[in-house]
Amino acid sequence: MEGIMMMGVEGIKKTILHGGTGEKPKFVTGSVTFHFRTELCNDERTVIDDSKKAGMPMEMVIGNLFKLDVWEILLMSMHIGEVAEFCCDVIHTASNSDKLYPIVAKSLRRIAVGKDPVDWHIHTCGMANMVAYHSLGYDDLDELQKEPQPLYFVMELLKVQQPSEYDRESWALNDEERLKAVPVLHGQGNKLFKQGRYDDATLKYKEAIMCIKNVQTKEKAWEAPWLRLEKMANTLTLNYCQCLLLMEEYYEVIEHTTDIINQHPGAMKAFYLRGKAHMEVWNEAEARDDFMSVLDLDPGMKKTIKKELAVLKMRMELKNEEDRLKYKGMFTKMAREQESELENPDQEIPEQMSPEQETTEVQRKHR
Repeated sequence: MEGIMMMGVEGIKKTILHGGTGEKPKFVTGSVTFHFRTELCNDERTVIDDSKKAGMPMEMVIGNLFKLDVWEILLMSMHIGEVAEFCCDVIHTASNSDKLYPIVAKSLRRIAVGKDPVDWHIHTCGMANMVAYHSLGYDDLDELQKEPQPLYFVMELLKVQQPSEYDRESWALNDEERLKAVPVLHGQGNKLFKQGRYDDATLKYKEAIMCIKNVQTKEKAWEAPWLRLEKMANTLTLNYCQCLLLMEEYYEVIEHTTDIINQHPGAMKAFYLRGKAHMEVWNEAEARDDFMSVLDLDPGMKKTIKKELAVLKMRMELKNEEDRLKYKGMFTKMAREQESELENPDQEIPEQMSPEQETTEVQRKHR
């Protein structure tokens, strides 16, 4: 297990812990499956991430898309079944935003618990952008982002598949392929929506949004190409929210639409969907305000908004009546229980003592 400098690569030291089998695979554009463990270069060798503990191996496509490109270098030096430890200098883990391990780790952790690898619904700028993107939501990753340091990667190469052996998902596409996939996914989502398959439709819309967001991160914020992609993403997000509304995920609708409204106050459809979500969770004032904002932005929606306000009024009246009857029944039950207790002839009611009697009783107990 002798540490060696990898040929032609500065700042990486490799130690083979367990030898692999067969010839070294051909790494061209294949899919690579492996386990990894990330450790700090301290005396305790503190473990940051461990795919085995997470219960799932990592998969990536060689030569395409992966942000921490040093992992490609490491894996391409290995045989199937090999376990190796790599000590990587900061130049490979934190030299710029595209190689920052904490950002990659955040995505991997989200995937491990079934979440989207990117918080695609967040659209912020200025100070809000600093807060949103400088905190990764994990204390250890925030600390590592603040003070980058060398890292140990313990890799176990499980298998290598050629392109014909696996289906390429959207994360494995290049930017041109992603943009071509967006209208296809959008159309598939719309078709599923019309069929009432809202859960399936959300998956298509989310995949399309992810394609857009991955391309958008490479554009300068608020310039024409970025804004064009932003408009596409917002359209898909609102379609996604329509599905959520029908799936009764009202608070998630409020979250996504509020995010769009904060950045694009003229998004009429966002106000409308948020108003309907507020109505479903009994937020009367918020629903009314959103519906009135729709009217301000598009007077042509007057007839629709009039109906929504009528429904809102009726729903609130019914709820208030239900609450009144519920509380009335509760108070009636309590009153009856009290009457029953007073009517019980066997019930003992303690006599009220005079102050003198209380003093005498206390003295008696302390003798």
